[in-house]
Amino acid sequence: MQSTMTALTALVLSAALGAGHNASASHVPAQSSPGAPVPGSEPPTVVASGTAIVTRAPDVAHVSLGIESRAASSRDAQRQNADKIAAVIKRLTELSIAGDARRTTGIRLEQEYDMANGRRTPKDFVARNSLEVRVDDIARAGEVADAAVQAGATSIDGIRFDLKDRAAVEREALRLAVADARARAEAAATGAGRTIDRILKIEETDRAPVPRPMIGLTAPMRAEAVTAIEPGLIDVRASVTLTASIK
Repeated sequence: MQSTMTALTALVLSAALGAGHNASASHVPAQSSPGAPVPGSEPPTVVASGTAIVTRAPDVAHVSLGIESRAASSRDAQRQNADKIAAVIKRLTELSIAGDARRTTGIRLEQEYDMANGRRTPKDFVARNSLEVRVDDIARAGEVADAAVQAGATSIDGIRFDLKDRAAVEREALRLAVADARARAEAAATGAGRTIDRILKIEETDRAPVPRPMIGLTAPMRAEAVTAIEPGLIDVRASVTLTASIK
C-alpha cells in the first residue's frame, strides 16, 4: 500500500512538472524575423513647390487672314472668294512665303438673312476662308499683313508670336523650377535641424497652356495702311512639387 501511494505521488509530481514546463514555454516572446518591417520606420519627408519663368523674345509670327466674298448665289460667292484666295497666295509667294508656311484654318459658306416682323428674309450668300501664314522673320510680319490685304484679304484676325524651339525653353524653365523647389526643401529641412537625404518624387504641376502674345486686327484694313508690329516678349512658366526624405 505504501509503495502504491509512493508511485501515485511520483506520477502526480511528474505531471505537475510537465505542466509547469509547458506553461513556461508558452510565455516565451516570439522573435522578429530579420526581414520584417519595423512599425514607424518610414523616414520623415519634406514637400516643397518651385516655380520658374524664362523670358525670351519671339522669333516667329503667325498672321491670321480672312478672305470673304458676298454674292446672290452660293456658286458666285465661292468663285469670287476662290479668285481672292488665289491672288493672296500669289502675293505671298512673291514675298518668299513658302507653301509649308501657309495653312487653311477655316472655310465657311452660308446665307445671310434679315429678320422683320417675325419673318426671315434671305439675303446674299457669304463665302469665307481663313488662312494662317507663318512668318519666320517677325520684322516682316507687318509687311506680310499689308501685302495680303492689298491682294484681296478682307480682314486680319490676329498676329500671334511664338518661339521656334519652344520645347527647349520649356525644358529650361522646368530645370529652374526643380532647382527652386530643391532649394526651398533644403531651407525647410535646415530650419528643422535636418538635411535632405534623397529626392523621392517630382511632379510638374502647371500644364496649362501659356498665352502667346497676340495682336487682334479684326477690322478690315485699308490698302494703304502701314501696320506697325510690336512683338514684345514671351514668358514660359514651369511649376513643380518636390518630395524628399530628410535625416
